[in-house]
Amino acid sequence: MTESNHGAEHLRRDLAPISASAWAEIDEQAKQTLQTFLAARKLVDFSGPHGFEHASVALGRTAPVSATIRDGVETRLRTVQPLTELRVPFTLSRREIDDIDRGAKDAELAPVVDAARTIALAEDQAVFHGYAPGHIEGIMEATEKSRIELDEAFDAYPKRVVEAMHRLRSAGIGGPYALALGPRCYDGLHTTFSPAGYPVIRVVEELLEGPLVWAPAISGAVVLSLRGGDFELTVGQDLSIGYLGHDDHEVRLYLQETFTFRCLAPEAAIPLRYRSG
Repeated sequence: MTESNHGAEHLRRDLAPISASAWAEIDEQAKQTLQTFLAARKLVDFSGPHGFEHASVALGRTAPVSATIRDGVETRLRTVQPLTELRVPFTLSRREIDDIDRGAKDAELAPVVDAARTIALAEDQAVFHGYAPGHIEGIMEATEKSRIELDEAFDAYPKRVVEAMHRLRSAGIGGPYALALGPRCYDGLHTTFSPAGYPVIRVVEELLEGPLVWAPAISGAVVLSLRGGDFELTVGQDLSIGYLGHDDHEVRLYLQETFTFRCLAPEAAIPLRYRSG
């Protein structure tokens, strides 16, 4: 979340019956949740925020046009990738908002947390698994041909990770390398131990040159290079809370962002997928 976007007129935050201190608490709850659930931003290049009016990313390419403007004139269109706009509405109790101003440290802000979790998982879902209506090809889909299969033998994960890193190095893809783990992989590794009683997830962490990231939107896992220039998340309006309306009892808000993602070098990632997924 960015402070500059918080002041944007289109969010209409100044119309909400919410004090500055209450806004700060609401924003902080959202920020903490987003930092926990957003995984892709820890692994891919980030471009932005470019502003709410930013509508597309220029691809540096052209497409031919069948109908020309005039005989003898070659006509082409510059191609772009549009940004996708995500919005998650939620409602807060005015009584809870007022209690923040009274000094309450335990205001009921679960709707903020739920909205932040929902939009974070949506962003990561698009980055890792794609979103065809938004013209987004996800990392897992773009790299499907190089997949390494997984099973429930979690003690074999270190070998799979080593194999993935070896493939990347052999293809000339330098490190450091990171590992994003979906819930099934993360939970399995956390509960599996070597014969000596050492957690397997610690073995995997020691193999990596980069971070091991919990990524709840992923099905499976992925090893990818952090050298830069391979995966790009472009954000127009960064994650921000806006105002919709209110009555005597409730305030209607929303969490919103605009973004797109490009997998510029699929060879820089190796997906680890279960046979069933």
